[in-house]
Amino acid sequence: MLCFIFIHPSIHLQGSNYKPPTMVMANPSLLLQSFFFFFLLPCLSWSCPEYQKQALLQFKSSILAIHFSFHTLDSWNSSSSNCCLWDKVTCSSPSNLNSTSTPSVVIGLNLSYLSAPLMPSNLLAPLFFIRSLRVLDLSWNFIIGQIPALGFGNLSNLVHLDLSWNCIEGQISAFGFGNLSNLVHLDLIGYLQDLRMLNLSSNYLSGELPEEIGNLTKLQQLSLSSNKFLNGIPSSILHLRELEELDLGKNSLSMEIPSDIGNLSNLSYLSLGKNKLTGGVPASMQKLNKLNSLYLEGNLLTGEIPFWLFDFKDLQYLYLGGNNLTWNNNMKVVPKCRLLGLSLRSCGLQGDIPEWISTQTNLYFLDLSMNQLHGPFPQWLAEFQTLLVLILSHNKLSGSFTTALLRSSQFLSILALSHNNFSGELPKNIGDAWPLSVLLLDGNNFSGPIPQSISQISSLELLDLSRNRLSGNIFPVFDRQLFLSYVDFSSNQFSGEVPTTFPPNIKTLALGSNKFSGALPLNLKKLRNLERLELQDNNISGELPNSLPQISHLRVLNLRNNSLQGSIPKTLSNLQNLRILDLSSNNLTGEIPIEFVNNLTGMIEALPNPTSQTPDFPAAASISSSPVFRTEFAVNELIVNWKKSKQGLSSHYIDMYFLLDLSNNQLSSEIPASLGALKALKMLNLSFNKLFGKIPASLGDLQNVEGLDLSHNKLSGPIPFAFTKLQQLTTLDVSNNKLTCRIPIGGQMNTMADPNFYANNSGLCGFQIRVPCPEDLPPTPKLQEHYNKK
Repeated sequence: MLCFIFIHPSIHLQGSNYKPPTMVMANPSLLLQSFFFFFLLPCLSWSCPEYQKQALLQFKSSILAIHFSFHTLDSWNSSSSNCCLWDKVTCSSPSNLNSTSTPSVVIGLNLSYLSAPLMPSNLLAPLFFIRSLRVLDLSWNFIIGQIPALGFGNLSNLVHLDLSWNCIEGQISAFGFGNLSNLVHLDLIGYLQDLRMLNLSSNYLSGELPEEIGNLTKLQQLSLSSNKFLNGIPSSILHLRELEELDLGKNSLSMEIPSDIGNLSNLSYLSLGKNKLTGGVPASMQKLNKLNSLYLEGNLLTGEIPFWLFDFKDLQYLYLGGNNLTWNNNMKVVPKCRLLGLSLRSCGLQGDIPEWISTQTNLYFLDLSMNQLHGPFPQWLAEFQTLLVLILSHNKLSGSFTTALLRSSQFLSILALSHNNFSGELPKNIGDAWPLSVLLLDGNNFSGPIPQSISQISSLELLDLSRNRLSGNIFPVFDRQLFLSYVDFSSNQFSGEVPTTFPPNIKTLALGSNKFSGALPLNLKKLRNLERLELQDNNISGELPNSLPQISHLRVLNLRNNSLQGSIPKTLSNLQNLRILDLSSNNLTGEIPIEFVNNLTGMIEALPNPTSQTPDFPAAASISSSPVFRTEFAVNELIVNWKKSKQGLSSHYIDMYFLLDLSNNQLSSEIPASLGALKALKMLNLSFNKLFGKIPASLGDLQNVEGLDLSHNKLSGPIPFAFTKLQQLTTLDVSNNKLTCRIPIGGQMNTMADPNFYANNSGLCGFQIRVPCPEDLPPTPKLQEHYNKK
């Protein structure tokens, strides 16, 4: 049998524009000659060695053992004699074309994006038998654990190793790769003198950056971003004189930026953002004449922003925001650069928006938030046609919403004008801003209705109009196909029935602190993907509808301070994902149903947040996928009664909180013992009801509870001794009941010593309220005389 395969004999390394072997397209005569030449070559010369085939099959089998539905490597099967023909496998050509004794060998495996849910690092073991490997790409998988360094040491021919974007742990110094002497491109670990590119980004590596990193003197690109590295930047990094790109961002690095970092004269890209670096911007940076991108945002840097930064002719991205740097408002800036991205967030800018920015007409990204800017929105800024992101939040800007911005910008995707003094009505043609995905206008003085055209912004994902003076009872009808996932209309003057004219994909709907009235609409259930529903501080009446549990994804339900009546429906227990339930300050009656607590599995066990890696819009707006978009928005906090006062819970970490608040109602029953099963609860508030009977000892099983309020009820009997097991307890209020006996001693109960939290329980005693119990008192004289006679 003969082969009909033509393989180009050369291979280039990715470190120098790597290209995998491909079919060569030449002129017909040459191609025909090549075809006949290879036509006569026996197939045996192109088959991979049997041991390499078996190693690959064992690797696939190891994955199938834990993920039986894995289909990415279906072409890898024992019935195929030649693994060189399998997907994701690259083989070499024979070293001697006139001989059949030297077979092809596997030299490349492109195993990125395997789509296996989890892959322990020990599953890589079979691959270490393929010692001919030159290219191994395992990036963007779910590899967990530490790197088996000894295994990689067998792959002495490796040129390209990519293990980035996994879940790999450990310290750099823990890995030994001394045998990888040929490595030119490494995407996770290695101390190799010939390295040109080292990328360890986006893993879970920790510890200090070793001084030995300075031995990699041929490095041109070094990325250690998005890990957990600590302490200072090693001074040895200054030995990397050929370095063109240095990215140490998103770690926990501290201390000052090396003062002589300007000696790295070839640097064009420098990212040290989102660490804990201190000190000022080193003066030696003036020598970085090739600098194109400088990211220092989100540190603890101090001092005045040096104006020589604007003298770099090639500079395109300058991000200094989120430090303690200060801007000299008296200095005149004449930039020599043409910036594409600029962040001066929280840099002490005062007065009008600086005029020199008007020369930067190519800007894609502009963040001037958290300064002291005032005055109207400048006309020249409204005419910037290239803007994708404009953030002016937390200033003192005033005037009306400029319609020129809607007309001129054809690409504006993010517009944040929150917490200023803008006023007037929103423009009726706001729907012309069709590219917008994020629109933040909260915390201003806008008035009037919401323009109907806002529903025509087809790309809109996050809309925040809260904390204004908007009014009306007619709302835009959003198309069902929109990707709108976050809407906040809270703290306005809207009235009428609760609107439900939102697309079914919406995840967060915040309508609190308005003037909505009437019953909860039954068609709320069509918003099936809702995770957070906030309707607190309105005048909603009627009973809780039995259809509410059909919104099965709900994690947060806040109906505090309305006029709801009737009993708590037993079907509410079907909301198994619920983590925060606030029904306080209504007119609810009846009992706390046993069914109500038995099925609330979201409060029984603290499950990991499924979106903790990349929070979506209900938790935060994160725009950081390109150099232009390097910002995050934390949306409004959830306000709850937390430990006797109103507090805001960070929306970014909302899944860390578990709360049940039924206070200020007319509930009249015993406290169900099954409440003790809600072990994830951090706050339980049943105060100001008509609850009676004994406090169930099972409440001592609430191992995570920090605040427990049972005050202003009709509870009797002792405080359960099981409360001494509540190790997280910081606030306990049982005042205004009919409790008796000694207050338990031990654990956190010894710190619950505020007498006000036990007040108006005439039968209580104990050191916490400085009232001795009868058994602690010495005998009276007559009683003592009686004992003496006996």
